[in-house]
Amino acid sequence: MTIAVGVFELFTYAIPGSLYVALFTYIAARAQWIDLAAVLKSPSFLLVIVVVLLSYLLGYLAYPLGLLAHKILPKRRKRDVTAEFLRRNPSAKDRPFVQADPFLLLAAIQLQDAEVGADASRVRATGLMLRNCAPPVLFGAVAAIVELFAGRSPVFAITCAVLFLIGGIALVVQGRMLGHWARMRTLEVAFWIPDIDDKFRP
Repeated sequence: MTIAVGVFELFTYAIPGSLYVALFTYIAARAQWIDLAAVLKSPSFLLVIVVVLLSYLLGYLAYPLGLLAHKILPKRRKRDVTAEFLRRNPSAKDRPFVQADPFLLLAAIQLQDAEVGADASRVRATGLMLRNCAPPVLFGAVAAIVELFAGRSPVFAITCAVLFLIGGIALVVQGRMLGHWARMRTLEVAFWIPDIDDKFRP
């Protein structure tokens, strides 16, 4: 269980946070607020610890930005996980677990078999990671647009701006897809647990 929680937090917070650290470092160095060469001469062990802590904290603090990006970007189509699952598995129509809250259902699966439940958790964590990586990538697009006017390589700047913009949107879309897969995976696993319905009967 400890490994599963560690993986979830690494994917959901630390990896997106590292992108914020990279972005802020670039802006600070470009604006000459810090001497990057001097920073890189610091003891490696201490530098790694600072980067890891900053990444983790920024990932937590910036989590709402990922949620905001998820809400703002329009959805091309609305996908009902439960309806799709029942269409593929009509024999599960009258089973109580199908209508249960997905997070409560995942907790029930983890109580039954932590290793099996960890699979759905990893897919969900990956989806959240992609979604939370979108804002710093989009901010990178804004920084590239500024570099278009302030820098000396306009072609490189506009190329980066376009790639970052497309990449940020793609991250949100793929994050949604993995979130859908995680909910579907939760239902599929629960289907094969014989007594899972007893936990959701009134």
